[in-house]
Amino acid sequence: MTDLKSLPTHKLYINGEWRDSKGGNLHAVINPATEEVVCEVIQGTLDDVDDAVAAAKSAFKEWRHSRAAKRQALLHAIADGMEARKQDLIAAVSQALGCPPHITEWLHIDGPIYAMRYYADRAAVMEETEQAGHSLVLKEPVGVCGFITPWNYPLHQFVGKVAPALAAGCTMIQKPSEMTPLQDYVMAEIIDAAGLPPGVFNLVPGAGPIVGAALSSHVDIDMVSFTGSTRAGIEVARAAAPTVKRVTQELGGKSPFIITADADLEAAVRWGCEDVFINSGQTCTALTRMLVPAERYEEAVAIAKKVAEDVAMGTGENAFMGPLSSARQRDIVRGYIAKGIDEGARLVTGGTETPDGFTTGFYVKPTVFADVSNDMAIAREEIFGPVTCLIPYRDLDEAITIANDTQYGLSSGVWAKDAEAAMPVVRRLEAGLCFVNGGEFNYEAPFGGVKRSGNGREFGNAGLDEFIELKSVQLPA
Repeated sequence: MTDLKSLPTHKLYINGEWRDSKGGNLHAVINPATEEVVCEVIQGTLDDVDDAVAAAKSAFKEWRHSRAAKRQALLHAIADGMEARKQDLIAAVSQALGCPPHITEWLHIDGPIYAMRYYADRAAVMEETEQAGHSLVLKEPVGVCGFITPWNYPLHQFVGKVAPALAAGCTMIQKPSEMTPLQDYVMAEIIDAAGLPPGVFNLVPGAGPIVGAALSSHVDIDMVSFTGSTRAGIEVARAAAPTVKRVTQELGGKSPFIITADADLEAAVRWGCEDVFINSGQTCTALTRMLVPAERYEEAVAIAKKVAEDVAMGTGENAFMGPLSSARQRDIVRGYIAKGIDEGARLVTGGTETPDGFTTGFYVKPTVFADVSNDMAIAREEIFGPVTCLIPYRDLDEAITIANDTQYGLSSGVWAKDAEAAMPVVRRLEAGLCFVNGGEFNYEAPFGGVKRSGNGREFGNAGLDEFIELKSVQLPA
């Protein structure tokens, strides 16, 4: 296993080589469980972005015409490298994010490895043609791409952008979050070892207002893909507009979870709470508004209380929930908990106090609110922490009205007697994703939101489509 301090984090990866920044400063990566510095990472400059874009633009001239079989082999080689360095990836994500290592493995690493192989085998799609009357429809890569990935699922979103882009024949510049950039360095080493041509993949860490803004506005970037907050997504779209580049965004959420009257209440509430508490609540798809039939409401509240109070915290082998990602995020979440109390919600368990037994680390208690109305800030704003809100409803029409009464539309959930009984409810929910009776995330299905949760899709065939331009060839009739 590589010592994370041995990663070349003082360097940028541009045009197939590790090089110095043209003036960037170092940024400390903090382990949120210990509050210690893991290492320092260079922050790229505007000149660094220009160099990376120039490398990607030059590489695109040949890479776009590479055979699908070559790209497939390279993506499989990258996936092989991920398997070989799985422990390094686990350490990189766990130490910067604070997620317990044994959970990091299945939550943050296994899926991205699967997705890399999935897109390796989708590269052949680019050589397929479609006959449309007397026309032939060809597929071509969109071009040079700028990727801005988040801190909460850093490898997941890295692969969700990089893998389909490589399969399509695009070139790219990747900017990770300042808080969790280490897995990107491991991936850059893996990509380099796999033999990807110079300039196809470039890594430029840095601040969002500098590197992210430059990628969004750069005249030689054809597409920008952003994952993060709705507020930041709006700025990305504004910066991209003058160059009329393609923009895809996976943004915020405040997702509802409807439990029907005929559901297994114990199983539903337990799963719904664990969905919120996993990754310390730092999940954009978290089902943070639990809608329960009024006649079973207090029973659900009692179940949620027990689940929250049974959560094992820390980073050890038995831990389910680690710390928040930063002191700032901890303080934001605590502020929302205080706001919920001030708004009149009933604090069932949890709260703003530091959990017992933790003198270091950015920990927040798993928190359950009852008697929440949908006009409260804790029901309308994305908290991004281990806080769930229970809301009663009288009938399914009211439940669906409450569920859809949000500016967001990323995720949703339904737990009913069975999947067939859930489907009429699913069809009425305004969200790009719906989990039914505990269904798991599927990398072969499209992922993305509606309303202010973004546009475009990642994963599945639709994730590849985002990187494809269609060319209509008009043949003689």
